Amino acid sequence: MAGNSFGEVFRITTFGESHGDGVGVVIDGCPPRISLSTEDFVPDMARRRPGTDSFGTPRREEDKVEILSGVFEGLTTGAPITLFIRNQDADSKPYEVLRAVFRPGHGDYTYFKKYGHFDFRGGGRYSSRETAARVAAGVVAGKILEPIGVKIVAYTLELGGIRAGSINLDFVEKNPLYCPDPAATKRMEEAMSRARKEGDSLGGIAEVRATGCPAGFGEPVFDKLDADLAKAVMSIGTVKGVEIGAGFEAARFKGSENNDLITTDGFQTNQAGGILGGISNGDEIILRAAMKPIPSISREQDTVDRQGRSARVKFIGRFDVAALPRIIPVLEAMVKIVLADHYLRLKTMR
Repeated sequence: MAGNSFGEVFRITTFGESHGDGVGVVIDGCPPRISLSTEDFVPDMARRRPGTDSFGTPRREEDKVEILSGVFEGLTTGAPITLFIRNQDADSKPYEVLRAVFRPGHGDYTYFKKYGHFDFRGGGRYSSRETAARVAAGVVAGKILEPIGVKIVAYTLELGGIRAGSINLDFVEKNPLYCPDPAATKRMEEAMSRARKEGDSLGGIAEVRATGCPAGFGEPVFDKLDADLAKAVMSIGTVKGVEIGAGFEAARFKGSENNDLITTDGFQTNQAGGILGGISNGDEIILRAAMKPIPSISREQDTVDRQGRSARVKFIGRFDVAALPRIIPVLEAMVKIVLADHYLRLKTMR
């Protein structure tokens, strides 16, 4: 199976399955002499960890990160860093039905067609459980970005068709949905409760903002910063669309409306989302990710079995009502990984 690695200078390779012994990541290209301990991972892993709110899966994982290599006496050595997160609450019994049939909306059908054999327990390799390794890698990437003042924050912009009407970043960490609007948060929670009672799920949109990123990150052709950010975010299983800056709204503007005029004090607006010609311009980087509803729902649905015969499936397991809010730290991690990679590329060039 190819495609398990991402990045050029700061390069990550994730491994493991949802219901195996655990998941992990090997990080290559991390500079030496960076302070790193197991405690550094606790805050972000706690934000992604399952079983922490009434809208998510009841699966409970400690998500403690073990450092297996690349760190000595509390400092990175420049060698590959191996991080491992053990699975402690895997329950494969509900997935036995998938020996015979495919879940609508999941990758079961395509994986079977491609490989002819795969670990169907909880989605195996393509489970959202894999994103725990990405969050761990994002902590290391954040350590690289911290000295140059880059900060990344993501939040729930829209959930179940309910959109935040105001952006109060101070409120993001004060509610379980990581929404910046108190009024919208209450309505989102009500929509989540209804969906759970109906055996259904909800989609949503998250926004990510990166401040303090200097001008010069990115390459002007195939390795554009916005292209790499889009790939990074689109590689998260639930994401179906990415836009940067004005995004699709730019298609409705005139050039005179879309151009960010430049003054001696900087850019007057930020329709570009902090990236011009594939290279960061020093302004705030803004991107949004659209996430589909979680396909694991408790309603009976039409499907086919492995022989291609019609079937019905009603999946009873442990799953979230929506990818949000647990996807928030994953989005932040992928943006950190891209920015750390391009920062190290820039340092190498200079």
